Amino acid sequence: MTELVSILIPAWNAEKWIAETIKSALAQTWPKKEVIIVDDGSMDHTLKIARQFESKHVKVFTQENRGASAARNKAFEHAQGEYIQWLDSDDLLDSNKISEQMKIAESDRTGLTLYSSPFGTFYWRWQRAQFVRNALWQNLSPLDWLLNKFSKTLWMVPAVWLVSRKIAEKAGPWDERLSLDDDGEYFCRVVGASKGVIFVEGARAYYRDSGFNQLNRNNSEKACRSLLLSTKLCIQHLRSIEDSQRTRKASRALLEGQWPFHYLEKFGQREEIKKLALELGCELMEPKLSWKEGLMNKIFGQMMGREIVTVLRKMRLASAVQWDKLLFKISGSSVKVDRYGNEGMIDLGRE
Repeated sequence: MTELVSILIPAWNAEKWIAETIKSALAQTWPKKEVIIVDDGSMDHTLKIARQFESKHVKVFTQENRGASAARNKAFEHAQGEYIQWLDSDDLLDSNKISEQMKIAESDRTGLTLYSSPFGTFYWRWQRAQFVRNALWQNLSPLDWLLNKFSKTLWMVPAVWLVSRKIAEKAGPWDERLSLDDDGEYFCRVVGASKGVIFVEGARAYYRDSGFNQLNRNNSEKACRSLLLSTKLCIQHLRSIEDSQRTRKASRALLEGQWPFHYLEKFGQREEIKKLALELGCELMEPKLSWKEGLMNKIFGQMMGREIVTVLRKMRLASAVQWDKLLFKISGSSVKVDRYGNEGMIDLGRE
């Protein structure tokens, strides 16, 4: 029996991307699917564009701005599928992504196996996406997946996952207190609620790196506190599975990987993360800086030096994004499907 898959899309001020994202969801070759979009109080034309796709199989909801986690929770409340495909409003799916994972999922009688996939990073042209393999791109037990993630400071985007309803309900809702790294904390719980992760090589997702305005580059007080809370919760999730020398070592590696982010922040979380490190048996020292950061700090001081380096990075990234945007405009739109994903469909990711 073909199971229904719910593709859940939270959206906020995504008018530039939302149509392509919805089209890539509708273009899925898996025959039984629904698409649920939750507009999180956008101030642009995101909601208007999304509503152009409304149909029997595409539902659009709106709410006051409460954050991505709240929008995802609302989408899940309306989902009818036995499997959940999370999809951010600026990312894309290969047309066979869900089908490739469901080929394996249909043989799992427990509903407790979790499915991941490769993902490529791009700016505007998905055809140029860079797929960089890491230690999470393999079949792993929940414990080994978390150990690899923490020890090597690795990550996976939400779009790679196909999650059974049974696992999603067992893991619980997205934590609405979090903004930065809300997905990192959520999928730590999801992985922990599964019996193992199957990496499906033939499935592909595309992560759009749209520039320094992305939430994961936000260094506001809210974002900094969110990252610290997420880190604490992730360590708790790992140690609830196994509290041992190797899980504490992996937890220390996670803190050390994030330490440069916290070290120069001015919101009081530096002492908190140092205390957490001491509880795990390590002392966080002054982080090593690149020669450029070291020079700027020496000339302008730590806070101003960091701001200057950040601005330079923004300028470099903005140039790369704008150049890719120009080439995208010259070559034309990337996903040529109608609003129902039918005639004229290009097989996304298979050029």
